[in-house]
Amino acid sequence: MPRLRRPPLRVWVWTAATLVLVVVAALLWRGSDAAATESTTAAPADVPDGAPAGAVSRAWAADGDPVPETPVQAGRVLLGEAHGVRALDAVTGEEAWHYTRSNARLCDVTAVDGRAVAVFATAGRCDEAVALDAGTGVRQWTRNVSLRPDVSLTSAPGMVVATSPTGVVAIDPASDTLRWSSEVSEGCRIETGSAGSSAVVLLESCDGTARLRGLDRSDGEQLWSRDVPPPDDGGAVQLAGAGRLVAVVAGAELQLFQGDTGDPLPALPLPPGSADDAPPAAVETTGTLLVWARGTTVALEQPRGRVLWSQFSLGLPAVDPDKALQLGSAPVLVPEDGAFVSRDPRTGAETGRSTVDGGLPAGGRTATVGPVVVYRLPDRVIASS
Repeated sequence: MPRLRRPPLRVWVWTAATLVLVVVAALLWRGSDAAATESTTAAPADVPDGAPAGAVSRAWAADGDPVPETPVQAGRVLLGEAHGVRALDAVTGEEAWHYTRSNARLCDVTAVDGRAVAVFATAGRCDEAVALDAGTGVRQWTRNVSLRPDVSLTSAPGMVVATSPTGVVAIDPASDTLRWSSEVSEGCRIETGSAGSSAVVLLESCDGTARLRGLDRSDGEQLWSRDVPPPDDGGAVQLAGAGRLVAVVAGAELQLFQGDTGDPLPALPLPPGSADDAPPAAVETTGTLLVWARGTTVALEQPRGRVLWSQFSLGLPAVDPDKALQLGSAPVLVPEDGAFVSRDPRTGAETGRSTVDGGLPAGGRTATVGPVVVYRLPDRVIASS
């Protein structure tokens, strides 16, 4: 019988090395971003045509933390959660797709130009940004960033703005390009920011003084700076939003400034407020800036700041995002007591009404997806149809 020969030493060495490589590769995979990422995709949203019916009732509701300022994009409703982003079917409320990272914390998410742009923290800082197709969940791009843990995201067509107390970074939502960054004024702290059609506007607090700064959208260079006098009633100074106008709630007034120069315009009185009031908000449409503050929607002609109309309301009206910056007369949908009311953006004239079964809480932002009305609150969305 032939004798069995022991393999040469080099074979044992190669075998051991191969086993070590396999074990190391498995351990690296288990701790990698790829292994920690769970992603599903979907076909583009199939949104039925039509407008909200004459009477609507709650179809579904969903919690989110955080919830994008404008969660409706590409026919989906986008919501943040502890470790990722999910998109819901606007008609049924069922999940269409999700993107989660078990080894990372979601810092914030915003929605613009058919994309969801999210920032994750894998360590102490928010160090990774990702863009997902809002309709399908397909990843568009990923890049490394270096942002503070308390960063917040806002957006406007063609721009995502990441704001923290010490600075601001502008990101191109269509690519992974960091356009520019700007630091806070010396001795100040950035409270909030807004991307308008004329400038990126920051509200800073500087030794007890509120300061507005307008930065050029293209390169971040400062266009103007203006201190906001403290309100006579001792109330807070809050940035409602920016377009070609900048709207600021200062105590009992709505103060207005030119978006490109910072020049002040005549202030408007506001109803009495309380500490429980929801933060003010603003949105642009058809040459008009719509501002919601203290239970009232005010329509302002841009850029002159002339009041076109005002109406008691529960929150910010819905505008058509495809026509928001175009000339025309697409109606806006205003959440009012007991109904969503369609109004002409220039005159405020009622053009339609959808009564609401069950009522709505105050302080939301309205959006429409075909016949569905989506009402965004800081911690949830409510869909009615």
